[in-house]
Amino acid sequence: MIKTGHDIQPSPSRRPCLAAGRWRVDPAQSHASFAARVGGQSVRGRLPLAGRVIIAEPIEDSTACLAARANAVSTGSPVLDRLLAGPRFLDAAAFPEISFRSELLAWVPTGWRAVGRLRVKNAEHELACQLDLHLGDTPHDDTRRVVVASNWVIDSRWITSHWVPALSRHVVMTCSFSLVPEM
Repeated sequence: MIKTGHDIQPSPSRRPCLAAGRWRVDPAQSHASFAARVGGQSVRGRLPLAGRVIIAEPIEDSTACLAARANAVSTGSPVLDRLLAGPRFLDAAAFPEISFRSELLAWVPTGWRAVGRLRVKNAEHELACQLDLHLGDTPHDDTRRVVVASNWVIDSRWITSHWVPALSRHVVMTCSFSLVPEM
């Protein structure tokens, strides 16, 4: 099912399209979640997201920049949060921001894809992710929202070069961000 509204319109090929314009990421409604296996246990956490998106004509020229503060990692365990933000993992003191900049937005038969670069600890990594778009709930101020969800799999070596017993090679990330038009 394709959800439509004034901000999302189906094209003749039944692909949903965002309305052209400038959008900002609402940090109160946006986050990146992650999961990895360490020593047979699942570790889950999240980081708040901020950023901007420009939807262009043609759609392939659109750009996006998402950013998360490395020291804002939250797993529910203050000890684990400090460890992940510390020098053995994200090293938030030296590298305070994790970012993704898109270079291409494209429609493929299975849906939307964004291709870009993920910057972690001052190193860039090529990344492609699937995007799911839907019209969000309209808040009380009648601002239109578009909710975007994306799934990524990143290499755990991008986060740490230290040997960690039984750390899974892949970290699964899901980004969910709410876009509101810039006025």
